[in-house]
Amino acid sequence: MATAFEMRFVARAEDIDSMGHVNNAVWVRWMEAIATAHWQALAPADAQASYAWVVTRHEIDYRGNVREGEAVIARTRVGDPPRGARFDRLVEFTGEDGALKVAARTTWAMLDIETQRLMRVPADLAAIFLA
Repeated sequence: MATAFEMRFVARAEDIDSMGHVNNAVWVRWMEAIATAHWQALAPADAQASYAWVVTRHEIDYRGNVREGEAVIARTRVGDPPRGARFDRLVEFTGEDGALKVAARTTWAMLDIETQRLMRVPADLAAIFLA
């Protein structure tokens, strides 16, 4: 099983919607932020210079609310080996109260930066995230 990567997020005033809690778009922004940080933390520099990732799908379950000033711990991991150019990333946000606030499965596809075309995820690179 892949090792989880963690980040902490604190809801700021600009993250809050008219209902008084974190806006749905902010959760997506945080999912992208943790995925990017995970990539930057583990991928070799040459891979980061050669490849980019794009989201092809988000599947999000909202289970609780987070209000301004409250923090969440986000945990992400790659659940399964890639399928060609794509793999799923699992993300969970847990509140300071220990309750799961949001759970998501996002599908990412790898692009060759130079050609801007989808490419199969190299096995050696995938292994870094599945270790």
